[in-house]
Amino acid sequence: MQNSNSTNSPNPGRIRHRRRSTEVVPEDSKANGSHLLVDDRNKYRSMWIRAYSSIWMIGGFAFVIYMGHLYITAMVVVIQIFMARELFNLLRKPDEEKHLPGFRLLNWHFFFTGMLFVYGRLLSQRLVNIMTSDTFLYWLASSLFKYQMAICYFLYISGFIWFILSLKKKMYKYQFGQYAWTHMILIVVFAQSSFTVASIFEGIFWFLLPATLIVINDIAAYCFGFFFGRTPLIKLSPKKTWEGFIGASVATIISAFVLANIIGRFPWLTCPRKDLSTGWLHCDPGPLFKPELYTLPGWFPQWFPWKEVSIMPVQWHALCLGLFASIIAPFGGFFASGFKRAFKIKDFGDSIPGHGGITDRMDCQMVMAVFAYIYHQSFVVQQSLSVDRILEQILMSLTFEEQQSLYLKLGEIVQDRLVGRS
Repeated sequence: MQNSNSTNSPNPGRIRHRRRSTEVVPEDSKANGSHLLVDDRNKYRSMWIRAYSSIWMIGGFAFVIYMGHLYITAMVVVIQIFMARELFNLLRKPDEEKHLPGFRLLNWHFFFTGMLFVYGRLLSQRLVNIMTSDTFLYWLASSLFKYQMAICYFLYISGFIWFILSLKKKMYKYQFGQYAWTHMILIVVFAQSSFTVASIFEGIFWFLLPATLIVINDIAAYCFGFFFGRTPLIKLSPKKTWEGFIGASVATIISAFVLANIIGRFPWLTCPRKDLSTGWLHCDPGPLFKPELYTLPGWFPQWFPWKEVSIMPVQWHALCLGLFASIIAPFGGFFASGFKRAFKIKDFGDSIPGHGGITDRMDCQMVMAVFAYIYHQSFVVQQSLSVDRILEQILMSLTFEEQQSLYLKLGEIVQDRLVGRS
């Protein structure tokens, strides 16, 4: 007599089990409220881990800022490399790459070619400024920078040929997918970093303030959401709440106004860097960083101790940066959350305890860095030619003989004008 189980399952040895998803974020069908940070049972343990990591990061960041422009730029380069590594590994398939020796090196070849192109254009004149014009190094550096675009192009073409020669049958789809993914990473990473480094050399202030506002907004959003968060904000980030978003926005805007006054008092943070030396800077801070007295209106209460307040003009610009950091920049984080949901991962990496990877901390910073530079160039910098810019073009574009000819011609013009005035 056959067992009843065998009659109900004709082939018990081949029962198929549905593969479970590795996605860690909650599905849309689940109520967002059960995943809010305020309801998380392990939130205090997570908070202490996150706070411990944050203290180390903030301390390290403050030390690098104290060291100056070159060290900040080096920090940006290191962050870029870690971001690229995390993003390269995101779509990596080790089983496929066993049959493609050296294929991973191709990604880094394109990465360092992009680095040479971006930083060569940004730092070329500042490197030339620290060299004596009659030295061999000056001639070598000038020649390299003059042909830098051609050098980068041929490096890229060599990588392109390398990629074509590495194509293997039955692996075309994976290889072309990696090629496209690599170029997307280069656009994301270097678009952000080029604006960041440009802001650093315009004055550490224009890098430090936007970056600090993102940190303040992130910490404030976490704290307000931790203690008061009840209303879900967006399904892409189920633990984000309206209470955290609004509280962080208010804290960020106030912090922007106050921090601009504090940071703006230090010339070594506000002066632009024209070379690659490491010494502290001293310069005329300009009208943006010179306090102006404002008389308080009559409706202020009589018991208020001050009748006038001192405000730097740059503080009004800081309010615009604070508004962007609190309202627009968080969408960089929402984009990253949607990206991680698409690839069914929790974090881009695990290099920072409690925070995830470097890329997880840089999502909003990338959006903010681009805006800060564009805002500075559009609304802060005077859109007129300066002596420094003209000299930069002369030194970079003209040969030594052409510079001599220009010098003699300018001397004749100045001499004729002096004679005409006398």
